[in-house]
Amino acid sequence: MIAPIPKDIPDLPAIPGIPPLMPSVVPASAVVARARRPLAAAFRLLVALAATTGVTIDLILGSPARVLSYFTVQSNILVALVFTLAAARAWSARRPLPPLVTGGTLLFIVTTGLVYHLILASASSPFSMTGEVATLTGWPALANQILHTAVPIAALLDWLLLTSPPPLALRHAPVWLLYPLAYLAFSLARGELLPSGTTARYLYPFLDVDQHGYKGVLGNALLLGLAIYALSLLLITLDHIRPDPIRRRAKTGFRLRPPVG
Repeated sequence: MIAPIPKDIPDLPAIPGIPPLMPSVVPASAVVARARRPLAAAFRLLVALAATTGVTIDLILGSPARVLSYFTVQSNILVALVFTLAAARAWSARRPLPPLVTGGTLLFIVTTGLVYHLILASASSPFSMTGEVATLTGWPALANQILHTAVPIAALLDWLLLTSPPPLALRHAPVWLLYPLAYLAFSLARGELLPSGTTARYLYPFLDVDQHGYKGVLGNALLLGLAIYALSLLLITLDHIRPDPIRRRAKTGFRLRPPVG
């Protein structure tokens, strides 16, 4: 005869060596689904369109090989690509681009604006190009202002008003310097390959080997590199102390609420 099954089955003894599971202090409601950010997407798309417009004007009016050799044009092309991707991610509520990419893009385009306004367009600078700038009119003048002023300011505004951490990190700064170093090597190699006397053989006066020699150019590059590195450290520091512009919006990303009690 089969014994009846007891109604109450006693608890099995705990297995030695296995710690009991601790109760979670984070409620399931603490995880908030990502939401679309149409305002950020629209603004970033406009920035990408502005950069593309400025580069396109220069390509139409000048030699494409020469235009694409400028740091200004390359940094604006980077802005166009990165901001287009960032706009798509904001629109579709996907995870933002890595800070290594967005921070580097911000650093390069801000460098473009600062070098232009403080060195190239300043009458007091030893590397001033105010004579060439003053002769620009019409479409070239428009492209010049878009690439050197409008896009850098817009990129800064996006960072300050529409970008939330994860913050930039100190480990990013040395990586960002690889591009300016590569551009220096490219600029010097380009100047050596072009025949002597070629117009704009060296695209920037502080990199003109014919005028300053390699010793002077490398000295200028070292000072500029240190300035770029200092700027990267400044951006990283500001990124850690600036307020989160979208912290109070509950639907901006995955955020965990602190435990109650």
